[in-house]
Amino acid sequence: MATAHPQPASVVVAGAGIIGSAAAYFLARRGLTVTVLDAVAPAAEASGAADGAVSVASKRPGPLMQAALQGIALYRRLAGLDPAPGTGLQGDDAPLAGLFHPRSTFIVAASPAERAVLEAHAAALAQAGVAVAAIEPPAIQARFPALSAAACLVIEVRGDGHAIGYQVVRQLLAAARVPVLRGCPVIRLDRDADGGRIRAVETPRGRIAADAFVFATGNGTAPLFGLQAVLTPRKGQLLITERDLALSRAMPGSIMSGRYLLSKGSQTRAIETGSESASASAARGFGLVVDPLRTGQFLIGGTREDHGDKRETDLAAVSRILSDAVALVPGLAGVRLLRGFAGARTAVRDGLPLVGPLPGLANGFLATGFEGDGICLGPVTGAALADLVCGTAPALDLAPFAPSRFAELQAAA
Repeated sequence: MATAHPQPASVVVAGAGIIGSAAAYFLARRGLTVTVLDAVAPAAEASGAADGAVSVASKRPGPLMQAALQGIALYRRLAGLDPAPGTGLQGDDAPLAGLFHPRSTFIVAASPAERAVLEAHAAALAQAGVAVAAIEPPAIQARFPALSAAACLVIEVRGDGHAIGYQVVRQLLAAARVPVLRGCPVIRLDRDADGGRIRAVETPRGRIAADAFVFATGNGTAPLFGLQAVLTPRKGQLLITERDLALSRAMPGSIMSGRYLLSKGSQTRAIETGSESASASAARGFGLVVDPLRTGQFLIGGTREDHGDKRETDLAAVSRILSDAVALVPGLAGVRLLRGFAGARTAVRDGLPLVGPLPGLANGFLATGFEGDGICLGPVTGAALADLVCGTAPALDLAPFAPSRFAELQAAA
């Protein structure tokens, strides 16, 4: 049986996405010796192919919404926008200075059905303390002239932001000043005689020992811990357009279609129903986001797919995304598409990430399964992991995300 141990002096962080990089940063700040491993390279997977939304706008009431609010607050502190009293955060105390950009998110309903969903969602956000404002016709056209005349309700979600994933990863690792071993996947765990502690991880570069181990290994987690029935690689396709400064100026922020709220979690509902027809319809979900980037370009997405090669985009998906985007923002019809790309995020069977101690291991900690929420929740999860490793209570309530809720992990202990 695992027993308590003193605060470790050294830790291995497996996975150099945004969560692993944040954990490395906060652990290094506490004085631990940190080594970061990645199967490919920093931000090579989902963190490098994300839309950059640091947002509570799409979160449903419950633990993810509360975590997102804490996540945004931490981004602001790490960017030096809301320093703790008397700290005057700068330099390494504000590693994300200039990388986090506050802005509103605008959720748009273009049908009576979407309006009903959006009104209920706006009420839930407001009840959770999120600042929201409703925009009705004809004010929609005055405030948001780029939108289609079909837009019947816009909810502005204030206090959101944007950060580019690979830039955040790069800055956190640079501020942590820790070694990063690229092309170094974890092959297996080397446990002690009674199996209650990890002594080292086996990698292609040999055995790497430490006092504690954090696994932020994304889609590499399932084979490592036998979680194929719990974790699913969920592909998303995104598009980038050329610049159109005039159209960009007609959009005061990122647009999210009301259908995005329905697409998020459609796969989870299909799994829970066990219905073949439901699963088939949920195999590819579409939820539209049109994001005017600071460059004057537009990022348009996207899909949620439980199948397909993350390296590939396909004509059917691209055509559907563009058609939906032009229907909501007609001016996009005159903007050329430059490229499409895809990424594979890790989704959990019940829709909530896995964050916390690994069952039966006194010095092993897991963080995976954030799907599209990894950018928003990365730093706050990294801070919580550092607290767990060091034996202190995290500010973030991790009880709903406990890995021990799945029998598959308990059986692997």
